[in-house]
Amino acid sequence: MHFKLIVVLIDDVKTNDVVEAARNAGATGSTVINQARGEGIEKSRTFFGLNLDIQRDVILLLVEEHLCRSILETIADVGEFDEKPGTGIAFQIDVEDALGVRHQIAELTSVVEDEL
Repeated sequence: MHFKLIVVLIDDVKTNDVVEAARNAGATGSTVINQARGEGIEKSRTFFGLNLDIQRDVILLLVEEHLCRSILETIADVGEFDEKPGTGIAFQIDVEDALGVRHQIAELTSVVEDEL
């Protein structure tokens, strides 16, 4: 079984919705890193040196490659990435090897076979 890592950078108010949607789309777990900071095309707004931007979270999802694209599209829809600029981004990275995922492989085998 081959895995991909989906990395999501998103406003913290949407984190729970994105994680839940990803799980409903086939993700078997996630890791959330809180209080990240990011900048897009426009520079961050400050007031007397204090950052006025909304906090961001980083969501990491290790998913089976055949399920990856549909999970990624679900995340983009829930996060409203194309509708509202600056709300976040998501991308996938190929994972060469992973340990500690044996329980996921057992659960995902039948799901992936149904997809194929």
